[in-house]
Amino acid sequence: MVEWTGDRFAYQQVADDLRRRIAAGEFAETGQLPSLGQLQKSYEVTVTVARAAINQLKTDGLAVSHQGKGAFLTPDADRAAQLADPVGTVAELREEVEKLRSEVGELRQRVATLEGK
Repeated sequence: MVEWTGDRFAYQQVADDLRRRIAAGEFAETGQLPSLGQLQKSYEVTVTVARAAINQLKTDGLAVSHQGKGAFLTPDADRAAQLADPVGTVAELREEVEKLRSEVGELRQRVATLEGK
């Protein structure tokens, strides 16, 4: 369930949560997103909000839909969803920078030792 905030429309919050779930690989096995009815029930929203959330994912290139069959992930949706999560991406980048700093520090020490300083 989404923790609703007042700073974004409901469909945007549902789309954000679906992006998070896509990035986590939740729909990878079937490639199919929940139906509009399932979205309505699980997020407690109207069909209009559910449809707008799916349309947002389609606009972002994460999903395609086939009338009567539902919405499906695009082949690279999981990677695109990860990139669409700036908070997660920033956290990953910070971790990588810290790792690189540590490695550079170790390399400096080794170079200093080799140079006899």
